[in-house]
Amino acid sequence: MSEKLTNIIALALLSIMFVLGFSSYLGDSTTTDEQSHIPAGYSYLSQRDFRINPEHPPLIKDFAALPLLFLDLNFPSDSTAWTQDINGQWDYGSDLLYYSGNNPDQMTFWARLPMLFVLIFLGWFLFWWIKKEFGKEISLLVLTLFAFSPTFLAHGRLVTTDVGAVLGFVLGIYFWLKFLRNPSMKNVILAGLVFGFSMLLKFSVVLLIPLFVIITITYVLLKKENIFKYIGLSLIAALIGVIFVILPVYQFHVSNYPPERQLSDTTSILESSPLGPLKDLDIWMADKPVIRSLGHYLLGLLMATQRTAYGNTVYFLGMISAAGWWYYFPAVYLLKVPLAFHVLTLISGLLVVFSTAKNFLSNIIENTKRWILDHFTEFSMIVFLAIYWLTSITGNLNIGVRHVLPVFPFTYVLVVLGLAYGIRKIKTPNLKKGAGALILILLGWYVSSSLSSYPYYLSYFNEITGGTDNGYKYVVDSNYDWGQDLKRLKKWVEVNNIEKIKIDYFGGGNVDYYLGDNWERLNPFEGFQRGWLAVSATLLQGGRGIPVHNFSGSVDYYRWLDGYEPAARAGKSILIYYID
Repeated sequence: MSEKLTNIIALALLSIMFVLGFSSYLGDSTTTDEQSHIPAGYSYLSQRDFRINPEHPPLIKDFAALPLLFLDLNFPSDSTAWTQDINGQWDYGSDLLYYSGNNPDQMTFWARLPMLFVLIFLGWFLFWWIKKEFGKEISLLVLTLFAFSPTFLAHGRLVTTDVGAVLGFVLGIYFWLKFLRNPSMKNVILAGLVFGFSMLLKFSVVLLIPLFVIITITYVLLKKENIFKYIGLSLIAALIGVIFVILPVYQFHVSNYPPERQLSDTTSILESSPLGPLKDLDIWMADKPVIRSLGHYLLGLLMATQRTAYGNTVYFLGMISAAGWWYYFPAVYLLKVPLAFHVLTLISGLLVVFSTAKNFLSNIIENTKRWILDHFTEFSMIVFLAIYWLTSITGNLNIGVRHVLPVFPFTYVLVVLGLAYGIRKIKTPNLKKGAGALILILLGWYVSSSLSSYPYYLSYFNEITGGTDNGYKYVVDSNYDWGQDLKRLKKWVEVNNIEKIKIDYFGGGNVDYYLGDNWERLNPFEGFQRGWLAVSATLLQGGRGIPVHNFSGSVDYYRWLDGYEPAARAGKSILIYYID
């Protein structure tokens, strides 16, 4: 295949992804995290004040907010969520979007557009890297898996940090490998700048640090390089990232954040933190010139770490708990990734095992060393997957497959490489052709499974659950229902001439803004109620789950709806009942 044709196909795949992402977000209302992230980004750029949403770094939110600077928005500077509350992100977000004379649909539309460009750039860079290292055919197969991933299409359209985290990991690993293989000062500087940039996308990207330690030591030992040279250069790269990227970016963002307010906010936020010495250090840094910018970065990192450890109340496989399950992320990965890809993964693994096991096991230590040296990129990806999966499984923050999104592109690469390697090892021509045809059929199934869920990518579930319609029975929140269907509920009410409907809504939209006098609040604790009822799947399942892990919150308050079938749905995530 020529270089020109390869690039044309890649451009076509990315263009299709852009069109699918853009057209599918037009009908979505503001989702839960967007209620915080969009207004937060606007406050950073318009006020240069980082009091809102410090538990996420600013860059993704900044990028999303750039178009908002041209909309002449009213900033709610007198909102108590801004002037008095400590990180009053939800109330402030609601005030800016719905109660300040602004157009929330217009704001959400323009804020999401830059997110699509982040997604497409990620796809292009992944394609470019894989083509450069593994060839044209491998890169196109990887890009196909990426472009039609329901999870990337779902979250790549939204103003959240999840796809930004993937970009941080992909860029960080590429430039670190480039530095290891050629430790010139140019590559050290590039690795450091990209490291700093990556750290500003999501705090989970801090997992690059243990990854870099492991692969650097491994590379140096196997290559018999000077370990002190690499340690020194690695520290220089890290300092470059901190001093020339993280510090100035945070300095800009706290420049109008009063030091005394930053100190009081930091003290209150960390009041119950168990991270003693780090907590004390951060509080001390909070009002000091220059270093208070790094103190604010540390605050966000501590908040993210603490939240991962403590977790969230979630519904999962009929249960409800705040403690989390070690198998949560493996389960949602199994259910949310197209079944065709799981089959491809299984075939890839079997092909590799049967093609290499006999010769590889004959001298496993030497063969492992040689394989790592010859396939250091793949080895680095495997180490990353091990670190990320271990961290995800041991954490308690079980709120969505989006949190394991960084494993997706590296898994795509390894699966495709395994398939290509296994097929090359097949000696029989007809068997080789048959294997190739089977892989193409599975790719077609993968693509069709993704397209069949349009435009409801956020609610996508694979064939194991019986498809997207049944996904909410297994797990909800950002896996299924993030409030994206409120505008569709409004349209349904209008089309069906419903004078009054009771609503229990979960998400970043505002029911008053969209439904006006056509709704009243549905109190789930009142039990049986008559008339038209609309319930978000997240709240519905939260009131049906069986409490586990000593969960002491309210349960069973929606059990009375078990005997009724929904009369309709708004999109996929809001179930509508008529009780007479």
